[in-house]
Amino acid sequence: MPTPPSVPLLHWDEAPQFGAAVAVTTRHGGGSVAPYDTLNLGLHVGDDPGTVAHNRERAAAAFGVALDEMVFARQVHGATAALVGPDDRGRGTLSEADAVAATDILVTVSPEVTLAILVADCVPLALVDPEAGVLAAVHAGWRGTAAGAVAQAVRAMRDSGADVGRMHVFLGPAVHRDRFQVSDEVRQALSDAVRPGSLDPAVARADGPGHWLVDLIAANRQQLLACGVPGDHIVDSTSTTCDDAFFSDRAQRPCGRFALLARLAG
Repeated sequence: MPTPPSVPLLHWDEAPQFGAAVAVTTRHGGGSVAPYDTLNLGLHVGDDPGTVAHNRERAAAAFGVALDEMVFARQVHGATAALVGPDDRGRGTLSEADAVAATDILVTVSPEVTLAILVADCVPLALVDPEAGVLAAVHAGWRGTAAGAVAQAVRAMRDSGADVGRMHVFLGPAVHRDRFQVSDEVRQALSDAVRPGSLDPAVARADGPGHWLVDLIAANRQQLLACGVPGDHIVDSTSTTCDDAFFSDRAQRPCGRFALLARLAG
């Protein structure tokens, strides 16, 4: 019997010094067939649920945890946060029915929980306050970014004892700024999200009448800075979903989902 392929992870090597393990999966190392090949972790995209469960088990093992320690949310492109703990372990792992409902921000103070956020162009990010032992994982597409998802994550973490000046943030791979053309409406929504300030010129540049090229990483970075997160505490992955290693919904539909995984140090 052939040896199953390895499951590569993109780790932030600096995260453990700040009290957390943070990584993203790639599209490689799973059992799904085209168009979900191969490590699709999304149950909602039309892939075989049994294969997705097997993929999730392999991804969890590569991250050093069991699948039943993970928590998934039913993401809705919003800015709602949920505090989860040991009693929530296993939610959403095998079915969307018991995932944390209508939530795009998961927060925990427990090292017994691994947070999982699914993406395929949207920004996945993790925030941690190592002193308070508070961790958040966030799904921020343009709608979530316009709704202020990172600001809501900061507020939810502060409610659990975190301090924004101690937070460290890890931004995962997202759509490349040169491949994310949006309308005036989207650019305006992102601009409204930072009022009374002005949208950073790095976030949106004109691309013909009524169109803009948007950098969602830059948009979330601007909001994090506005919240008070120190600039040198914000780390980008330097990868985008243009890379063949990651699923991209804009490049191919249907497609799979990769995940950001985050866990507090025990």
